[in-house]
Amino acid sequence: MRVTRGYECCTRSGGSPARGDRAAGGPLQVKVYAGLDPVTGKRVYLRETIQGTSKAAWKRAEKKRNELVVQVDKLRSTPSAVRLDHAIDRWLATNELEDSTRKTYVGYIERTIKPALGAIAVNKLGALELESFYTELRRCRVRCDRKPFIEKHNAEGDHDCLAEKCKPHVCKGMAASTVRQIHSIISGTMNAAARWDWITLNPAKLARRPKQKPPEPDPPTSAEAARLVEEAFRMDDDWGTLVWLVMTTGMRRGELCGLRFNRVDLDAEVIDLRRNWVGGKEKDTKTHQNRRIALGSETVALLREHRERVAERVRSVGGEFTEDLFVFSGTRTLDHKEPYSPNAVTQRYKDMATRLKIDTHLHALRHYSATELLTAGVDLRTVAGRLGHGGGGATTLRVYAAWVAASDRKAAEILGSRMPKRARA
Repeated sequence: MRVTRGYECCTRSGGSPARGDRAAGGPLQVKVYAGLDPVTGKRVYLRETIQGTSKAAWKRAEKKRNELVVQVDKLRSTPSAVRLDHAIDRWLATNELEDSTRKTYVGYIERTIKPALGAIAVNKLGALELESFYTELRRCRVRCDRKPFIEKHNAEGDHDCLAEKCKPHVCKGMAASTVRQIHSIISGTMNAAARWDWITLNPAKLARRPKQKPPEPDPPTSAEAARLVEEAFRMDDDWGTLVWLVMTTGMRRGELCGLRFNRVDLDAEVIDLRRNWVGGKEKDTKTHQNRRIALGSETVALLREHRERVAERVRSVGGEFTEDLFVFSGTRTLDHKEPYSPNAVTQRYKDMATRLKIDTHLHALRHYSATELLTAGVDLRTVAGRLGHGGGGATTLRVYAAWVAASDRKAAEILGSRMPKRARA
C-alpha cells in the first residue's frame, strides 16, 4: 500500500506493496520520511513494524502511519525558526559561568558545534540528529567523509611550511567525556530555548550520550609516595612542605595555591578552606562549600617551620609579614603576595616524578590521601568531608569503591576477631 502524501509508505517486509496481496508473508513495515540528516546528509525515516496479516493488522499499520506523519508534521510546523548558533550565543550571554568554564565551552562551540549544527533551526533539531552527531565525533573529531586528505596547519591552504606539519589525516575520535561536555552545552541551550518558547521540548533530554567512564583512581604506592616526598624535601623545604600537605590533606590544586596564612590555625591544628585559585583569580571552592581539615602533629610542625621561613624571607626583601600572605608562592615571588601558579605546581611535580621514573601526576596525591584513609578503616563520611565531596559520601563511594570494599573486609575481620570463640568438634 502506498499513500498519496508522497513521503510515507506502508509495505509488507520483503513483499509487494499491494494491499490486496494476502499471500505475501512477513510483518507490515510502516515507514515515514522525516527529512535529511544534517550530520550525514542521508535520508531519515521513522519506522514501525506491525505484526500480522489480517485486515486488523492493516488498520493498525494505517493508524501508526498517521501517528508518525503527525509527529513529523509537528516537528516541521513549530513556529520558531531560530538557528542553533543564535540560541547558543543567547544562552552564553545569559548564563552564569566561571571564566575557565566559559573559555572551554566557547572552544567546543566554535570548533565543533557551530560548524556542524549551527545553521539548523532549533525546532528541526531532534534526538536522532544529536545522536548521529555524537557518533560522528566519537569516530572522528573533525567528522571527515572517510576519504583520504592532507591536514594543513594553515587553514587557507596557501602557505610554505615544513612537510612534516602537513600530514595525511588519521581519524581520531573524541573522548566520551568531551562529547558529554558538548552534550551539556547543547542541552543547556535547548533547555533555554524551551523556556523562551522557541521549542516545545528539549530533544537533548531524549538523546543518548556516551556513557561516562567509571573513575579509575591510580594513586602512588606507599613506597612511591615516600620517594616523592623525600625528593621534594631534597629539592627545597618549601616544595617538600607543599607535597607533604597535599598528601596528608587531599587538597585540590586550586585550594592549595589559594591558601593564605589566615586560614591555617596552627594552635587548633586545622585548615579552614574557603577559597580556590583558578584562572589567575580567587574564587569559591569547587563545590562552593567551606570545610575544615584537621592536621596531624607532624604536619603542624612542618607548617610552623614553613611560616618562620616565609616571614624571614619577606623581611629580607623589605616587606612585612601579614596573615593575608599566601602560604605557597613561586620561587620568583619572595614577598608571597602572589600565589604559586597552579600550572607551575603541576609541571614541577610532573618533572620530579619523571626524574624518579614514577608514572603519576599531582592529582594522584589526592587519591593517595583518600585511599590511605579508607584502607586504614576511616569511615566514608569523614573521608568525603576531608576531600570536599558532596552528596554525603556518594561521590567518594563511586570513585573509591574498591578501597571502600577493602575497608569493609578489614572491618569484618576486626569484628570477627572480637567475637567469642566457639568450641569446634
